[in-house]
Amino acid sequence: MPHLANQQLDAIHSMLSAGHRNLRVERHSLVLWGVGCGGLILASNHILTAEQYPDLKQRAFAWLILLTLAVSGIAMLDWHLTRQVKQARDETWSFIHKQVLKVLWLLMAVGVLLTFATFFFGGSYIVFASWVVLVGLGLYVHGLFSEELLEWVGALIITIGIGMLAFRLKHTDLQWVASSTLGLGLPLLSLMLDRGRERAAQVRLLQSVGWLLCVLIPPLLVHQFVSPGVPQDAPVVSYEQFRLQPGAKQAVTLPAGMTLPVKLDVSGNLFRAGDEVTFPLVLNEPLLVMMNGGKPTGEIRANGGDWMMWHDTLTIQIPKITAEYVADDGALIHSSLLVKVLGQDTPTK
Repeated sequence: MPHLANQQLDAIHSMLSAGHRNLRVERHSLVLWGVGCGGLILASNHILTAEQYPDLKQRAFAWLILLTLAVSGIAMLDWHLTRQVKQARDETWSFIHKQVLKVLWLLMAVGVLLTFATFFFGGSYIVFASWVVLVGLGLYVHGLFSEELLEWVGALIITIGIGMLAFRLKHTDLQWVASSTLGLGLPLLSLMLDRGRERAAQVRLLQSVGWLLCVLIPPLLVHQFVSPGVPQDAPVVSYEQFRLQPGAKQAVTLPAGMTLPVKLDVSGNLFRAGDEVTFPLVLNEPLLVMMNGGKPTGEIRANGGDWMMWHDTLTIQIPKITAEYVADDGALIHSSLLVKVLGQDTPTK
């Protein structure tokens, strides 16, 4: 008799729990959003590039149109498939479910506008991490009214996005982590759903750790085995040797103390457009640059480190711009330029 009473109490508890979490995320929704977002992130280096759209405004609006069409298309397809599944199960859309979907759509719209804004206001480094955090927020909010596992994984995805910025990952690493988290993590999550069953915290923890390992191991393997290295047929030559034979594929050593002229094209409405400003910068340490046919391939090697693509390892910042008046020199604008190789300390004067 006591055993039967305990079973009845457990059944009542399960019914109450199901009433609190009465939403259901469909498996196809996670697959659609994961594959769509992950695929766009993975292909972002090859579509709508600066070579295809040299004008910044044209490139920005091209990305805005592409992202709007992609997000809208995924949302409409998800809505259509979900409606079909609900009709097959003779279910109706609950008010809360519709509101949760609106929150997800709003978060995706924020991602589209944020990506568009970075073309004009900077901050492109945070784009991939921002998309990861926004998707994680959407899953977490859905999990508050749906399956408990969505809460756990949503919080993990948010943590991954924050960690991408906290650890200052290289651009390529950011891309691989983001595409794996969404493109692999969300379809994997769809297979782990247990339709709102109550699980012990230890079980949820094991599920979350297993999901996290499956998501992070592929980017780690890519970082370990796909990182660019110096080609075996590319000899290392001095800058003087390169000038004598610039056409061959070779790694050119730029010695410390070498002066590199930097040319800036002035545009805008404050200063006269068309003027070209040139100022010299002196290398603080030797730098190896891969050249092919007299043009840089984008691979560099600094201070005996690994070969890296320049957009992965170089950071350029202008921390300060001030205007002042000096009695002897007159009015002048003073600025500071910070050019740094990631992973190396900034030398002190």
